[in-house]
Amino acid sequence: MHHPDDPALLTAVADATADALAEAEVRLPDDIERAIRSAYGRERNPVARGEFENILANIELARKGRSLICQDTGIPVVYLTLPPNVPYTRALEEALARGVRIATEKIPLRPNTVDPCTRKNTGDNTGPGIPAIRVRPGERLTVTVLPKGAGSENVSRIGMLLPTRTSEVKQFVVETVALAGGKPCPPVILGVGIGSTFDGVAALSKEALLLPIDTMDPFEQELCDAVNALGIGPMGLGGDITALAVKVKKGACHTASLPVAVNVQCWACRRATRVVEVRK
Repeated sequence: MHHPDDPALLTAVADATADALAEAEVRLPDDIERAIRSAYGRERNPVARGEFENILANIELARKGRSLICQDTGIPVVYLTLPPNVPYTRALEEALARGVRIATEKIPLRPNTVDPCTRKNTGDNTGPGIPAIRVRPGERLTVTVLPKGAGSENVSRIGMLLPTRTSEVKQFVVETVALAGGKPCPPVILGVGIGSTFDGVAALSKEALLLPIDTMDPFEQELCDAVNALGIGPMGLGGDITALAVKVKKGACHTASLPVAVNVQCWACRRATRVVEVRK
């Protein structure tokens, strides 16, 4: 068992968190950029094509200049994978928060984290429950960051559908995007959770945004096609492509429940992973 308070380990975790955020905020993952370029090639609306050109220029400028992809640098969501010899401790949690504070100062990131009632800003993108940390078992210690902007998060939805109405899942997904319109800066990527519990389905929908979007299974493609049929288009200005992809994660649920969640993500689906080497 690795000592949980090893200063070298904690420093490495903090540095990995800051480094992952530094990459995520300025460079889109390859699968996301490929999907945007593919969508541009399929888009027929001239106004929409112009918006895609703006998006692609933005991506290129951010990458070359190591500048932010978007001024809303998001709220930090961290997925931590732990091998058997590394326990999850308060010190490890604080190391992740320290990494967020380092990134906030050095990149720098816009301070977005506030008290929910007083709206007082903490100034460093940390606070009670933030960064939001999700812990999973694995073979290696890895830190994956998913900085989540508010424009898309604010139009995300959870529904507790009647268990006999499985056919209404598609309707719920499409309705979510129709209600959102241009607010989440489409083209969007949709993480859809189906099953689990009220809180669990929300976690599934966000985790779905970590999945590569190069391919979709038949159900995901059906949902994506239905969303694109809305004609909302890039930035809500009309067009063929409203969604770049839909990714679904499922979980078992109570026989009397059918939880569904749609976590909406704008085209700037920022995520990055760093591996932390642990000496035995």
